[in-house]
Amino acid sequence: MMEKIDIILQELGISKVRLAKYLGVSRQMIYNYLNMDDINLWPKEKKMKFFQLLNIKSTEEIKKIKVNADYILLVENRLNHNVKITNIADRDFEYKSFNKKDQELLNDIIQLLREKLGDDKSREIPNVLKYLHHFLQAMETSKELKYMLAYISKATGFSEPQEFLFNREQQFIFESILYSAMTLFNNGGASRTKIAESHKRFAQEIEHKKEQKLSRTQELNTAKIQALKELGYIEINEHNAREVLEKIAEIQSRKIA
Repeated sequence: MMEKIDIILQELGISKVRLAKYLGVSRQMIYNYLNMDDINLWPKEKKMKFFQLLNIKSTEEIKKIKVNADYILLVENRLNHNVKITNIADRDFEYKSFNKKDQELLNDIIQLLREKLGDDKSREIPNVLKYLHHFLQAMETSKELKYMLAYISKATGFSEPQEFLFNREQQFIFESILYSAMTLFNNGGASRTKIAESHKRFAQEIEHKKEQKLSRTQELNTAKIQALKELGYIEINEHNAREVLEKIAEIQSRKIA
């Protein structure tokens, strides 16, 4: 039965990502579902939603499905309609959680990103936005990143040079240092040979941080395995997550003591 489902999905051209979005689960969960021996082991809600996508009412009807042009069109329309409704609902819900001013700001950002992507002929913008995404993800860990944004806003004339929305002293110092660096760069005073050693130290520091992060990840993974073993669990799930996390913290505290 599961092999038949997999064949049907392939013939319909439905990827795991699209099916995951339709069912409202992660891609990994879709792999878990498809690896099960029987579709009746799926959560009832997800199984019925999947049946609705295939336009069937029972497991027995799966064997009778014949994929042709009309059937592909039928399923595709159902799939697209559901994803569209879900996206609109999610967006409306997310927007309503912000005040009017923040809603307008978020909308302006989204519209600008769309315009940038649409007008991009060199295909450079996706790379820029990839770094922008990383920048936003790192905001919580590097306080100086917001000072970079303030500097760019001032340097391009969007903000007044004496505007300090964050820590005034730190922002003032950071902007002054960054201005000196940008002046050196733009005036051609930073030759590759002069700064090669500096970039080498920069690369070495990044590698060192990666090694520390890997070591920390391995340490946490070891503690997790030990916690599961001591508690008699096989995996972390929504029912035991809090207990396992508390046990991990306890195990790590033993090493400190």
